[in-house]
Amino acid sequence: MDDVEPNEQQLKDLQGFMETEQQKAVIQAAINKLTETCFDKCVTKPGAKLDSSEASCISNCAGRYLDSSVFVVSRMMQKRGQGQ
Repeated sequence: MDDVEPNEQQLKDLQGFMETEQQKAVIQAAINKLTETCFDKCVTKPGAKLDSSEASCISNCAGRYLDSSVFVVSRMMQKRGQGQ
């Protein structure tokens, strides 16, 4: 049986697929970290549902976490732009 080499388009498609999957993994890891961080900070006694103070704390925590992430990425992009 002959080995069939992938053509250029198949290699591009595979590369695009791998990049997309890597981006999904990074996003999922960030979501998991956000969930873990905010849950640990805000929920002292896990129960069947969140009380209003826990829900508010988680909402505020997630907002601050996302704001911080956006700030860090923006600063990194600025630094990268200045370095070129």
